[in-house]
Amino acid sequence: MKTEVRQAAVIAAVVAVSGVLLGLAWMWLAPRVPLVSDGEAVYLKDTEGEQAIGVEGTFTLLALGFGVLSGVVVFLLRRQGGIPLVAGLALGGLLGALLAWRAGVWLGPETDVVAHARAVGKGVVFDAPLELKAKGTLLAWPVAALAVHLGLTALFGPRDPEPYPPVDFYGQPLDDDSRPRGPRD
Repeated sequence: MKTEVRQAAVIAAVVAVSGVLLGLAWMWLAPRVPLVSDGEAVYLKDTEGEQAIGVEGTFTLLALGFGVLSGVVVFLLRRQGGIPLVAGLALGGLLGALLAWRAGVWLGPETDVVAHARAVGKGVVFDAPLELKAKGTLLAWPVAALAVHLGLTALFGPRDPEPYPPVDFYGQPLDDDSRPRGPRD
């Protein structure tokens, strides 16, 4: 059990640290939300633009991709599975998503919108900070990782031994060559 817990901790740490890559990819691929200031207030440049939802959609799709990838890699490395391994994968995915969110916000456009508006001047277009308003998107990575890992374990994982020997239609045990015993045997 100690070995499984140690392996789960390593998996959680590696998956969580890979959240920095997700944050960088999100910052690079997410659409920019253009803002403009009139000197007193800050407004969306395009009030009917869909960039704000695109920022969250980009994060969600990237997190799903990272979840699928981490689920496959963990399965390929540890085919036996186990509760500590799955818990480490889920915890690592959640921590990775949190780290990606914070890294994207920190490395992305300026978060102090008012100060940035004053710095660029009146009527100049600038980018809004990256935001996740739907915090449920943080669950995309761990849910995808667990679903993929579960599916791969169900399809290709080791099987438990049969608790009872196989029997034929009449309840007679099958021979080693799996031939049912008949009344002549």
